[in-house]
Amino acid sequence: MATQDNIPPTSLVEDALRQVSGLVRSEVDLAKAEITQNLTRAVKGIVLIVVATVLAITALHVLAGALVAAFVQLGLTPGLAALAVAALFGGVAAVMIMMGVNALKLSSIAPTRTAKNLKRDANAVKEVYDA
Repeated sequence: MATQDNIPPTSLVEDALRQVSGLVRSEVDLAKAEITQNLTRAVKGIVLIVVATVLAITALHVLAGALVAAFVQLGLTPGLAALAVAALFGGVAAVMIMMGVNALKLSSIAPTRTAKNLKRDANAVKEVYDA
């Protein structure tokens, strides 16, 4: 049975390199997963902005229709109804744009968990070699 005193230094170095290599591979895999998750969130933000843009264009068309109806008929009821629909669509579009912009913040794309893990792993390796 081998004791720690009998283990050749080259074997210890090989084992340490193997463990560090495995650790680096694990961290790379974690970074890939985290970036994929964050990019998915960013794509959802882009979709929200695109949908909001379509709603904003629709709101402009409704607003234009409301103005035309108001001038043609000279009656306030149809125009006010169309203006209310345009305001509703415009409000929804504004909320969706804000949600989309918040989802696209750069800090939400960065792999923060991976960075924390790398710092923790570096400290652990440092403690082993300092001991």
